[in-house]
Amino acid sequence: MLVAISSSNLANFVGMKEQLTDSHKFQLWRSHLKENGLQVHAMHEIYTKYRANGEALFALVELDATTPEGDKIPPICFIKGQIVSVQVCLIDKESQDKYLLLVRQRRICNGDYMYEQVAGMVDTTDDPWDVAMKEVEEETGLHISKDQLHLLNEEPYYTTTGTSDEALFFFCVDIEMTIEEIQARHNQEQGVEHEHERIITEVIPLNEARRYLKNTSGLLNLFLYEEWIRLSRA
Repeated sequence: MLVAISSSNLANFVGMKEQLTDSHKFQLWRSHLKENGLQVHAMHEIYTKYRANGEALFALVELDATTPEGDKIPPICFIKGQIVSVQVCLIDKESQDKYLLLVRQRRICNGDYMYEQVAGMVDTTDDPWDVAMKEVEEETGLHISKDQLHLLNEEPYYTTTGTSDEALFFFCVDIEMTIEEIQARHNQEQGVEHEHERIITEVIPLNEARRYLKNTSGLLNLFLYEEWIRLSRA
C-alpha cells in the first residue's frame, strides 16, 4: 500500500533537510504573491534555519520582484509564515476577577525579558487551532480543548509588512479557577528544551497587563480580547 508523505514528513523520515521551496510556509507566501500579481524574476536564499527534524523554520531571501504597476519592490523578505497568539485569561470563580497567564522569556530584540501571550508557529499544514492548543499546553501546562478557544480575527494580521510574511491568528481562552489554583500557575518553568525555550509563567491582573506588554502583537491580542468582551456584553 502506498502512503502519501509530505515534503516535511519525508525530510523527517529520511533524516534530511527539506528544500525551502518545498516547505509549506514558502509555498503559501509564493501563492499569495502570485494571487496579488507580483512577478518574481529571481530569488536568492541567503539563510534558512531548520528544526531538528529537518523542517524549514524560517528563512531570509533576496528577490528581484515587480508589482503589477511595474514598480520594483524592496528586495528582502524574512519568511516566517503564520503564527498563533493565545491570550489565556484565568478567572477567579468567587470574585470573577481576571488574570492573564503570560510567559516571560529573553528575546533577541533587545536581550531583555519580555512578557508575552502564548505563541507558536504554524508549520507544515498544521491547523492554527491545533497549534494554539499545543502551545498552551507546552508553555503553560494547561490542557484545553478546541471548543474553549475563541478566534479573534478571521483573517491573519501581518506584523511587519515591509520585510516579512509573518501573519498572526489571535485567540483567547477564559478558564475559571479558584484563586489558589490561579496563584499556583505563577512562576512555573515551562517550554520545550530542544527548541531552547526557557519560559517562566507569570500571573498578572488583567487591569495591569498593559504596563507589562511591550510587544505590539501582545498589545493587539489584549485589545482584540477587550473588544470581544465589550461586544459580547452589548
